[in-house]
Amino acid sequence: MSGLSEYLDTLKKAADNVAVSDQYSLRLDRDETITKVIELMRNGSVNGNKIIFVGNGGSASIASHMAIDYSKNGRLPAVSFNDGAALTCIGNDLGYENVFSEQIKLHAKQDDLLIAISSSGASQNILNALMQARAVGCNIITMSGFSEENPLRQLGDINWYVPSSEYGFVEITHLTLCHAILDNLMGWDTHK
Repeated sequence: MSGLSEYLDTLKKAADNVAVSDQYSLRLDRDETITKVIELMRNGSVNGNKIIFVGNGGSASIASHMAIDYSKNGRLPAVSFNDGAALTCIGNDLGYENVFSEQIKLHAKQDDLLIAISSSGASQNILNALMQARAVGCNIITMSGFSEENPLRQLGDINWYVPSSEYGFVEITHLTLCHAILDNLMGWDTHK
């Protein structure tokens, strides 16, 4: 049995090795990308656009948490499509693979920002959400982990990837990335 120190060291290693790439799989600088994402969010807000978060399971919790924090603390219009009644209604009537894409079809508009979070990067409902968001003309950010070749990692305008096969490390790092973007947007300063 390993202790907390080893666990935290492993988590730090996963976070230190986060990779970010564009839709052409070209590696991007992490700090420059955070600045670009913040600019995209601010410009979108000024132009009446919103941020849409989607995810399953633990990633759904991150999506809901971040939609609240980006709205309340960041003062940006943000929503998550994780309402239980909507998920069960759409899942029952149209199939679980369409629970997010159908909501995007109904509620998203051009230049909204979709943030799709999936540890495996292989969930069909998340992949379908991206295809629908692309059809609407949304900007797309993905957050994934597990396999370097997961399909989600190839589909966003900006793709964050956590090199770990452990749910906990991937989910904690996704949450940290979302908070890092928001905290920087709100003016976090390392010199304080």
